[in-house]
Amino acid sequence: MSRLLNNNRGLTLIELIVTMVILGILGAMVLPSIQLANKRSKEIELKRDLREIRGALDDYKKTYDKAVQDGKLQVVVDESGYPATLQTLVDGFDFGGLYPTKKKFLRRIPMDPFHKVAGDEVRWKLRAYNDDIDSNSWGGKDVFDVSSLSEETAIDGTKYKDW
Repeated sequence: MSRLLNNNRGLTLIELIVTMVILGILGAMVLPSIQLANKRSKEIELKRDLREIRGALDDYKKTYDKAVQDGKLQVVVDESGYPATLQTLVDGFDFGGLYPTKKKFLRRIPMDPFHKVAGDEVRWKLRAYNDDIDSNSWGGKDVFDVSSLSEETAIDGTKYKDW
């Protein structure tokens, strides 16, 4: 009877070790899924940024073509109608007076989430209108397309630089 009344309220060392092992296993299972979710969110951000820049490039080209069609700009033989730099999309362009003020296409140049840079370094791989599709260097004449500078592999097995 005295044994029943003598109630030890504590955990043994073995119970603590088993609990810690179980928590460690659970933590080891959760960590990769958190890392995968983080990578997936960066991929979504990269796709959104590429879509935003490419849309702005297309809008610039359409506006340039409209300005040429309306006679506001003269056709230059070696000019593609794409902006000279990405910064032109932010600063704006007047298109020969087609609009009362400079037309801007981006508020800011988005950052590549997989290729962090400091200062004024190149944020994106640029391709000019006359560059080969597999070109590793930018012709510098205009900006026809952008892609990531990251060499990492995406969740689906493709390279970010090929998006």
